[in-house]
This record gives sequence, C-alpha cells and structure tokens, in this order.
Amino acid sequence: MSFAQTVVLGAIAGFTIFIGLPFGRLQQGGRGLRIFLGGLSGGILVFLLFDILSHATEPLEAALTDRNPGQLGALGVAYVVGFGVGLLSLFYAPRWRRRAPGIGPGAMAVAEADPALVRSDTLSLGMTIAAGIGLHNFSEGLAIGQSAASGAISLALLLIIGFGLHNATEGFGIVGPLVARDVRPTWSWLAVAGLVGGGPTFLGTIVGTAVNSPIVFVAFLALAAGAILNVVGELIVAGRRASWELTLWGLFFGFLAGVGTDLILVAAGA
Repeated sequence: MSFAQTVVLGAIAGFTIFIGLPFGRLQQGGRGLRIFLGGLSGGILVFLLFDILSHATEPLEAALTDRNPGQLGALGVAYVVGFGVGLLSLFYAPRWRRRAPGIGPGAMAVAEADPALVRSDTLSLGMTIAAGIGLHNFSEGLAIGQSAASGAISLALLLIIGFGLHNATEGFGIVGPLVARDVRPTWSWLAVAGLVGGGPTFLGTIVGTAVNSPIVFVAFLALAAGAILNVVGELIVAGRRASWELTLWGLFFGFLAGVGTDLILVAAGA
C-alpha cells in the first residue's frame, strides 16, 4: 500500500464521524427523549473511556513483563502527565472553555434560564467532547500508519474499517448533549466539530507512517481518557439532575452501542 493510499484511507476512517453529526440538526423531541439521548451520548463516552485506558495500559504492562525499567518509566510519565493534562486542563482553561455560571446540581440558576448562556455552554461542551475524541482518534491514526508502514496491509485495512465504524458512533457522542439540551448547532459548527474530532485520524495516519513511538501513542491515549472522563462527569451530573432513571437507560444503551462497534472490529480480526 502506497503512502498516498494509506493517507486517503486514514482520512476516510476519520471523517466517518460526519455520519453521526447531522443528528444534532434534527428537530428535537420531548424532554424525556432529550434526557435519554444525553445519557446515550454519555454511555458511548463511558465505553470509549474504558477502551482507551485498556489500550493505553497495555504498553506499560508489556514493559513490566519485559523487565524494562527505562521504557516503563518513560511510558509511566507519559501516561500520568497525559491523563492529568487531559482531565485538569479543561477545568483550568476558562478562556477556552467558558462555562455559564451557576449551571450545576441543585435548583435552577439564573444562568440556566438564559438561553444564550445555555447555548454557549452546551456548544462549548460539545466541542470539548470533539477535542477528547480527536486525541483518541490521533492514536488510532498512529496505529493505521504504523501498520501500513510495517507491511501489515491486511491489519491496516481492518483498522481503517473498524475505526471508521467507531467514528460514526462517536459523531453522535458529540451532538448528544446538544440534543439533550435542545440546542441546535449551525452547519459550520458541525463542520468544525467534525474536523476537530475526525481530522486527527488523518494526521495520526501521516505521523504513524514515519514514527513508531509507544510513548507518543500512550501520551495521546491518556490525554483523550482524561478529557473524556471530565466530560462524562458533567453529563452524569446533568442527567441526574434532570432524570436519573432516563439517564441510566441512556447510559446502558450507549455503552452497548460502543461494545457492539468494538465487537465488529474484533470479529473482523483486527
């Protein structure tokens, strides 16, 4: 497989995320449906969190088994720093992620009654999800590029198909909170979210053809895990405030959707 073919297929795998994004433009249903869909988005992200952490931990376990303290130390630093930055930077970067004041558990605050503030906060949350998914997808692109560069063409193709299916599901994970809060994004916002979430698969594929670094791989997975954990916490708090029962059902079916796409990838032999 040529470099150009690898890059094109990596781009296809990344931009399948646009399949799920237009759902955010649909006319929303009743309050119960919106709460359920918010939980569904959270369930998809919960599965992603477990999946990302399991893949990020594998290189550390391998270094431990091989009794390679130098590699273990480097991977451990990448893991801890990446996870910490991904988790905490979203909290300590108010200029990038502007939170509407007063939105949180308890009685409705004045900010929650202001449609402009709610819309701004919700769109910011959606873009945060896209950024977390993008970090994860960069590591997927690395896997595609590294497989193609090493001559494992069949594995590279299977990864492209499997990651493409995953990304289609992740598109809904981005817009789910918007649907839940009855916020309809513009087409331009969806385009940017798709580039932020899916574009890194393309970039990772390019980097992966030239760089084979487990440290970089672990660092980006850990960053993604930290960012997604931050978002999952927000979605669960919001869902518990609205309707914990509907949120739990949404989490359940969202998690199953994530497992289902992962099993398709496993069944394909990747």
